[in-house]
Amino acid sequence: MNSLIVLNKNDNVGVSQFIIPEKTKINGQEISTIDPIPFGHKVCLKPINKGDPIIKYDQIIGFASKNITAGEHVHSHNLEFKEFDRKFQVKSKKTIVDEKVDTFFKGILRDNGQVATRNYIGIVSTVNCSATVTKMIVEKIKYSNILNDYPSIDGIVPITHSTGCGMNTVSEGMQMFQRTIDGFKNHPNFSHVFVIGLGCECAQVSLFDESVKKHNRIHFLTIQDEGGTKKIVEKVLSQIKNLLPEANKINRTPQSVSHLTLALQCGGSDGYSGITANPALGVAADLLVKKGGSSILSETPEIYGAEHLLINRANSQETADKLIERLKWWKNYTSINNSTMDNNPAPGNKRGGLTTILEKSLGAVAKGGKSILEDVLEYAEPLKNKGFNFMDSPGYDPVSVTGQVASGANVICFTTGRGSCFGCKPVPSLKLSTNTAMYEKMEEDMDINCGTIAEGKEDIEKVGNRIFDLVVNTASGNKSKSEINGYGDEEFNPWQVGVVM
Repeated sequence: MNSLIVLNKNDNVGVSQFIIPEKTKINGQEISTIDPIPFGHKVCLKPINKGDPIIKYDQIIGFASKNITAGEHVHSHNLEFKEFDRKFQVKSKKTIVDEKVDTFFKGILRDNGQVATRNYIGIVSTVNCSATVTKMIVEKIKYSNILNDYPSIDGIVPITHSTGCGMNTVSEGMQMFQRTIDGFKNHPNFSHVFVIGLGCECAQVSLFDESVKKHNRIHFLTIQDEGGTKKIVEKVLSQIKNLLPEANKINRTPQSVSHLTLALQCGGSDGYSGITANPALGVAADLLVKKGGSSILSETPEIYGAEHLLINRANSQETADKLIERLKWWKNYTSINNSTMDNNPAPGNKRGGLTTILEKSLGAVAKGGKSILEDVLEYAEPLKNKGFNFMDSPGYDPVSVTGQVASGANVICFTTGRGSCFGCKPVPSLKLSTNTAMYEKMEEDMDINCGTIAEGKEDIEKVGNRIFDLVVNTASGNKSKSEINGYGDEEFNPWQVGVVM
């Protein structure tokens, strides 16, 4: 109980596995604690002078703001963020896919060749002004219980938000918004989609009607054209009832896991995130990539300080430059909004043992495994290259996952140490607990306990394989805990950038 996790022989801090009282001899170390050490927090392994780097993962996570004695608690009171040069080298690389071994899941093959992991009907607002009508339609369908007669339909989802107008129609913000709406309405997990506008908003439905040429399952209506609230609600309800037999007529058939795109996400991180759940998820993501599938890492502010580890894995200088450019954009974006890139971790992260954005980022990038970085996407940009991708987004989980789903993710894996609860319909979301204590406390919300790694009961590879198997089973239709608990109707949250006029 009085031992530490030391991740690399070059580290000068270790991580506590339990609450350690002061003046306690640490097993395997020639030190005793000076302060009480909270669960998941750092302990100094050897004397560190003021200004010297503090090392975890064999990487700099910050600098000592004062002299630190061996056995002392290392956290915000004596560890500070400072900029320093991160070195990287780009060499052209190519992902090797194992063509001989294929793994299958029970997927839904759409008539356009896309493969779905779920079968929902979507009602998508183009503007906040149509959000109420969108919810009215969904509520009337749910309360009628008509879907009980169609067991192959997973449900009906309202996609509502607080934007869609008051912005320049050719601005960067509008482009992001358009990509996001396009990504959701074209998502294969929707059998049919009704896109609902008011009629006079900046985000005119004509911005999104290009997909009519590609699919006959997307319908566009505006409240003004249909003659008001009651008339549009009745019209859409009638159309939905007519198409339910068609939407229900699906079969799950064996499909290659190369059709899976896994969103890699973390929220409510703690000191164990980079030790257990994140690297285990990285193993699962690498397995998927080796089998021809794809993964998407995101949250640009939360790879800051660890970007060199991703750049070193870029398949080309062009891909590396894309990531470097996004980080430059973020530095300017935070600056003009009177903020900084190190305005992180959140209070809950700090209570869980994370101190600086450098430490948080080094743990966060582990979700991406070791695969070659194939491309860097802008927010909600459609996935173009199979394999491991990075998508630019904020660190705010609902906004980030919304972009990943818009880019094409059809399964989400979400690691958490503090206990985040999240869903994002129409895509299933799996929760990966970083520690056993939280898993046991919130077992109804957690799908896998990765705390067994810290306890020495399983290694990272074994848990990573368990995560991969769970991803395949979930893609095949098995419900995640968040689906069982009813999450996912309220979490659509597109990134809003730019001036609101």
